[in-house]
Amino acid sequence: MTTSITADAVAKERQPAALPMLFLTEMWERFSYYGMRALLVIYLVNSVGYSRADALAVYATYTGLVYLSPLIGGYLADRYLGRRKAILIGGFTMALGHFAMAFPALLHLALGLLIIGNGFFKPNIGTLLGSLYRENDPRRDGGFTFFYMGVN
Repeated sequence: MTTSITADAVAKERQPAALPMLFLTEMWERFSYYGMRALLVIYLVNSVGYSRADALAVYATYTGLVYLSPLIGGYLADRYLGRRKAILIGGFTMALGHFAMAFPALLHLALGLLIIGNGFFKPNIGTLLGSLYRENDPRRDGGFTFFYMGVN
């Protein structure tokens, strides 16, 4: 008895087509966040003229709000916006924040845009990834593994 694998069977085993896009988008966001963390205090002290203590206070506030803002962004996405729209708003807002970082006078606005963008983006990208799979889909664990291993 010979078993042949049909194209339909192979297609059923592949990951969703959107997985690479979500992976690359999340990778950009993580690069954005960790890049900002790595350089923020150095930038504030050496380029903007903050004291080290003031720069560390800004850094602490920024980092804390980046971790708190997804509570609001997730709520707004669940109640009003939807995941996709929230991710688009978050990505666009973070891009504006990085552009504003080029101008020292816009520093606090830039950090605020980055915080708000992260709040919309972060809680929704993983949820959108999960929605690509049916319940009990055997590919789901592999998709999340690819997503998080690639980003990290």
